[in-house]
Amino acid sequence: MNMQAIMQQAQKMQKDLQKKKDELNKKEFSGTSELVDVVFTGDKKIKSVNIKIEGTLDEDDKEVLQDMMVIAINDAMGKIDKETEAMLGAYSSLGGLF
Repeated sequence: MNMQAIMQQAQKMQKDLQKKKDELNKKEFSGTSELVDVVFTGDKKIKSVNIKIEGTLDEDDKEVLQDMMVIAINDAMGKIDKETEAMLGAYSSLGGLF
């Protein structure tokens, strides 16, 4: 195999990897506990939080709390991604494996 063929194969693999990553990012993953349901997208962004406590919180307070949880969780996930990039940035050319 010549170098050009190897490079073409590597580029095809990178495109395939990116396609799979894009598919994963579009999927939704739910988690549940006795009091809380959450939904994340495949890129680790939280889509929704539902607090299942009825009668103890005013509905407006419940909505604000849910929104604040989404913001805080996404903030933490963003910091994880930023630190991962800082620590593993040299390997980011591997097609976003991390």
